[in-house]
Amino acid sequence: MNPDTENTGLDDAPLIETVELTRIVEETTVVDSVSAVVSRGEIMAVVGPSGAGKSSFLRLLNRLDEPTSGTVYVDGEDYRQFSPRILRQRIGLVPQKPSLVPGTVWENAVRGPKLRGEPVPEERTYELLERLDIADYGTKSVSELSGGEAQRVALTRTLVNEPDALLLDEPTSNLDAETESHVEKLLQEIVTDFGIACVIVTHSPDQARRLANRVLSLKGGAVSDRGTSCEVLSR
Repeated sequence: MNPDTENTGLDDAPLIETVELTRIVEETTVVDSVSAVVSRGEIMAVVGPSGAGKSSFLRLLNRLDEPTSGTVYVDGEDYRQFSPRILRQRIGLVPQKPSLVPGTVWENAVRGPKLRGEPVPEERTYELLERLDIADYGTKSVSELSGGEAQRVALTRTLVNEPDALLLDEPTSNLDAETESHVEKLLQEIVTDFGIACVIVTHSPDQARRLANRVLSLKGGAVSDRGTSCEVLSR
């Protein structure tokens, strides 16, 4: 049994399961045999000191980086069975610094379907922009956005693709306290209402405590602790 499958009140089979996931770069092990599970409707926080391998682990989950050994299962299937495009549509990553392209908020929000040559889901996009409190920003240039607004546009762009999971790298690190609280509330609602799995890398134990059902603590690329947020963050 995967060591993360203890009872956390979530009964669904894991959406994402990593098995001995390892990445070695120039003889340095940046992710070291990490096994973990994340279910739908769950937020797992990845914590640890700087250089612990948190962001490297996150990038392995949708093959932005390739594992040296081990693998990731998505709904029980080895993720190498999916093309990178399909995988990254299903497992969407929102980076710490949103990589928006020049243009309007709307153009960025619908970038995924446009690049794939698919019809733009206009109703879903409008609903997401409204839910993320940027419905009036459709024609606004992204160059005019604040950090919190840009983060919400990046989140909208990912959610338009109807992902099964969200990967978030320090999503509120550059936001003021009020905006951080607002973004956290939105994330919790989205994960619950859409029934998606979420992995969030955070430097803040307080944020992990507020958001996460489960916490994975890394040190030197390896798992140093795991369990519910109350268990890990109180030790």
